[in-house]
Amino acid sequence: MTAALLPAAPDLMEAYADWLQRLSAERRMSPKTVEAYGRDVRIFLTFLQGHLGAPASLADFAGLAPRDVRSFMAARRTEGLSSRSLMRALASARSFARHLARTGRGEATAFSAVRSPKIARSLPKPIPPGPAKEMIHADTRAGEDREQWVLARDAAVLALLYGCGLRVSEALSLTRREAPVQGVDRIEVTGKGGKRRQLPVIEAVRKAVEDYLGLCPLHLPPDGPLFVGVKGGPLSPRIVQAAVARMRGSLGLPETATPHALRHSFATHLLGRGGDLRTIQELLGHASLSTTQIYTEVDGARLMAIHSAFHPRARAAG
Repeated sequence: MTAALLPAAPDLMEAYADWLQRLSAERRMSPKTVEAYGRDVRIFLTFLQGHLGAPASLADFAGLAPRDVRSFMAARRTEGLSSRSLMRALASARSFARHLARTGRGEATAFSAVRSPKIARSLPKPIPPGPAKEMIHADTRAGEDREQWVLARDAAVLALLYGCGLRVSEALSLTRREAPVQGVDRIEVTGKGGKRRQLPVIEAVRKAVEDYLGLCPLHLPPDGPLFVGVKGGPLSPRIVQAAVARMRGSLGLPETATPHALRHSFATHLLGRGGDLRTIQELLGHASLSTTQIYTEVDGARLMAIHSAFHPRARAAG
């Protein structure tokens, strides 16, 4: 990379590279998260270059005033950045500033004086139990012009999302050796932050995986991916998203019915059946209980909707 392409002075770019390395090695962030953080800060440094009239140095960064940070936020707003994305951009810059302070490269206090943008919290949108159960059966897509093993593969992935509460990335990271088959009733996955957790596997999920493996015509090495594409490579999340999109019409589901919504459905339906909030937190791999508590609001909203639709007094009031 030539100096002309650097968005900041060499001393600040050296600190930037050191920060990214620490995010990966010490905080064990996933490569995609590190990439996102790095992109956010690089955009901020590029903004500073134009805002200050020259590539920012460590001294320039430490000397930033709150108005400089607010100018950046205003500029990003005009580019159409959402409040959520803007909050992440500010969090990335704050993380970089903390790194500079910890490593003795300067105290950038401007970030602590600027409030993060407010975000209206939206509730997760789970899929109703009936359609969710249909989505994890290969027969639901029997009319599609696709090989039976492909339909069974997609059904097995979706079964892991709904039956175990996995993220798509967690399901697709499983190896053939880790497949829950032949009486295996637990799987271990790596979630966000490199955190490992064990999950029970119910019979319906195990059967879906066994059906897929029984039909798959490709050789799956023990340490290779459990779920593969038609050419044998790792299955892309886009394929799973497309499979769900094709089912939305036939099942009468809205656009919010995505693969990740099956994870929301797992939590909401488990809570509705009397599941303990702490246990659901552990199953989902949430670091904070407050993240899991949002599902109590989802379940409460669902109960209110049922009450409004079917309770005699609610109908009379309408």
